[in-house]
This record gives sequence, structure tokens and C-alpha cells, in this order.
Amino acid sequence: MYWLSECRNAIYWGNSLRGDLFKSRNLGYAVLLALMATLAAGLMLFLIDANIKSPLDGIWSAWVTMTHVGFGDVVPVSFLGRVLASALILLGLVFFSLFTALVSVALIGKNMDILGGSMRRIEQEAGDIQTGEERILAELVRLHTRMDALEQQLSSAQALAGSKNGS
Repeated sequence: MYWLSECRNAIYWGNSLRGDLFKSRNLGYAVLLALMATLAAGLMLFLIDANIKSPLDGIWSAWVTMTHVGFGDVVPVSFLGRVLASALILLGLVFFSLFTALVSVALIGKNMDILGGSMRRIEQEAGDIQTGEERILAELVRLHTRMDALEQQLSSAQALAGSKNGS
């Protein structure tokens, strides 16, 4: 039954992760931009390379090149096709780096919300402590003033008692 509990936890974690990732608009924009770049580059490959026989072959070649899978079933053979493919390789690196960064931000951002709540609670407690310290210090000043007054009264009373005994 332990494995069943672990499976439930994994499913819960996966659903939570999916929800966190879909909340990020930037992640959706990056995926949309990658898809648009794939479509545009695929169509360009179809137009400039003789080895790419259909627009779908061009899109497939662009996708395989950008994702660094490199099946090799549809490859450009012309100079311009290879230049475009090498640009797609670099663009794929950029998109995967961006995708990884956005996923990291989404996951860290979730923890930052939790930490932010903890930080606000700690700041509130620190403010309460500081207010308490200020009240204690004010009370100590008041007690110090009273002690000074009592010491002066005691000194006056002793001086008066000493002058009566001496006369």
C-alpha cells in the first residue's frame, strides 16, 4: 500500500506542477513563439531547399532541428537550407534555455509566495517585539526617575535627621 500512497503523491505533485506552469503567461508565449518559428522556418525550408518535398516535411525538419533530435530523415542539402538549419539549431538552444528558465521561475515563484508570507509574519513579529522593547525601555526610564527622586528624598531625610541629632 506504500507504493499506492506514493503514486497518489506523485499524481498530486504533477497536477500541482501543471497548474503552476499554466499560470505562467510567459511560458505560453515562449511555446507559441517556438511554434511560430518552427512553422515559418519549415515553410522557408520548403521554398529554398530542393530536398524538402512538402511544407510538412519542412516543418518536420525545422522541428527536429530546433529540438536537437536530429532524425536525419529530412535534411536540407542546399547551402541556404543548411544556413537556415544552423540558425534553427541556435534558435532551438535559445528556446530551450528560455523554456528551462521560465519553468524554474514558475517553480521558484511558488515557493517565493510561501516564503513571502513567512517573511511578512516574521516582520510583524519583529515589529511586535520592537514595540514591546520600547514599552520596557519607557518603563525603565520611569522607574529610574522614581528611584532618583526616592534617593533624593532619602538623602534629604538623612541630612535633616543628622542635623537634628547634631544640635
